[in-house]
Amino acid sequence: MMQIHTISDRGRWFEIYAVVITGIAKYILVDWLEFRLFYISGAIMFWVWYILSRYHTNRQILINWGFRREGFLETFKFCIPFVIFALIIIGFYELGVGDGFLEWSLLPILGLYPIWGLIQQFLMIGIIAGNLKEIQSLKFKEKHLVLIVSLLFSLAHFPDYRLMGFTFMMELFFISAYFRWKNLWALGVLHGWLGGMFLYLVLHRNLWQELWVVF
Repeated sequence: MMQIHTISDRGRWFEIYAVVITGIAKYILVDWLEFRLFYISGAIMFWVWYILSRYHTNRQILINWGFRREGFLETFKFCIPFVIFALIIIGFYELGVGDGFLEWSLLPILGLYPIWGLIQQFLMIGIIAGNLKEIQSLKFKEKHLVLIVSLLFSLAHFPDYRLMGFTFMMELFFISAYFRWKNLWALGVLHGWLGGMFLYLVLHRNLWQELWVVF
């Protein structure tokens, strides 16, 4: 029988620091050097490796983190108000200042971006919010964690204030849903679809082209 290892508070802090380093690397590799493809692919591979490593010693960890089927629809339904609000804002913005032209590259963005969205939600909610909630020396209430982690996620998108505002509002709903139903799959899909459309239609950023900028 495989022995299940529980993580200590020290281990939880190590995970949080690893997420912080991942965020710092974003400013260096993406914002400064514009190595977006290398950063995203490297971050995904590292954290997938970490997830599998933890799963090897604790077969319950995926469910504990939120990689499960239960709560998928409930999470979607809970986030519908924000989804509708976001789509209205994106639609009006595109009608007002957009060029009204959609390129084919939006399709791979919407198809692939949920993978990166899932990893981001795992880091912000599964690791940071989840660990801050469980560390014995801390006494955070859920409502405090919702605000703190949403603010941290917003700051990760500095200096674009429109994106910071969007991600802050999005994470308020996402963390609240996670604490109720603990499902990361739904959050990853919503993050990918809404984030991809916001970047493409509001910020006029083509993520597909940005991935290959170094070439």
